[in-house]
Amino acid sequence: MKTLNRRTFGLLLGGLAAVVVFGSEPPALAAEDLSKVVLRVGDQTGATKAKFEAAGLLADIPYQIEWSVYPAAVNLHEALKADAIDIGQAADSPTVSAIAGGSKIKVVANYSNGGLGSSVIVPAGSPIKTIEDLKGKTISPTTRGSVAHYLTLGVLKKAGLTQDDVKLAFLNPSDASAAFQAGSIDAWGAWGIYKARSIGTLKATVLIDGPGINTGNFVLSATDNALADPGKVAAIADFSTRIERAFDWSKKNKDAYLDFYAAFTKQDKATIEGLYPEEAAYVRQPTDDTFAASLQNVFDTWKEAGVLSGNLKLADYVYRGLPTN
Repeated sequence: MKTLNRRTFGLLLGGLAAVVVFGSEPPALAAEDLSKVVLRVGDQTGATKAKFEAAGLLADIPYQIEWSVYPAAVNLHEALKADAIDIGQAADSPTVSAIAGGSKIKVVANYSNGGLGSSVIVPAGSPIKTIEDLKGKTISPTTRGSVAHYLTLGVLKKAGLTQDDVKLAFLNPSDASAAFQAGSIDAWGAWGIYKARSIGTLKATVLIDGPGINTGNFVLSATDNALADPGKVAAIADFSTRIERAFDWSKKNKDAYLDFYAAFTKQDKATIEGLYPEEAAYVRQPTDDTFAASLQNVFDTWKEAGVLSGNLKLADYVYRGLPTN
């Protein structure tokens, strides 16, 4: 497979070059042809579209986007598996779970913040002060196979505990939020808007964050059907670059980002500022052998925990045809 670099991609958009997909070289796409491409994008909580709007990244898109909003990665990956959307972004752990479940997708881009973002949180005034205090407690890792589930397993291992030492309550994000607020769970593996609202509204505290356990990889996946369409490949390449530009916008425009995310999450700016480092740390990473090995380690960790079984070569599910610099 040849690699599509930024120069070639730019020529492709202008109708002057051919895109290389799965070893074939279809005719070049003219710019007006891209206007007929419809890219179906899955968006967790609507955060990507909202940030694109705030960063001014929706004004000059040369193709059409159909947005679909999902509350969590498991729902987004169900849509990818059903071929209801072409692409969607989620952490690497639920993505590996989806691949193991038979989803015909490939990871096309990766953005990492080193493990920040997903956290185990506890209610205000909780007697739980250390991860060892989780023994005998009820923890919601949100949905099975999620990034928060992966973090919870890693936290238990770090504390010298097993799954048998706690009660795991798998809940969708809305139900987990309600249970956390009602006090029917002692700790919650949360991320993004759910964590922001719990800290801001309920004064929850972070017991432990992801670095050292989670990779922090937030990956963009595409269906095999989408990757077989050269027009959609060109659109996906552009979209992946816009994600990168959105992260750059966040870093260079802190106040504007805080205003946007405070409004989006309906929280005060002081709360959002405390979460800003996890957003500012994102950097696009290559989808290379090192990344494939990282995905393989996620799969092996799921197997060790009894969440997944069988054998899987994750390198076969990494698409290396999009530009990274």
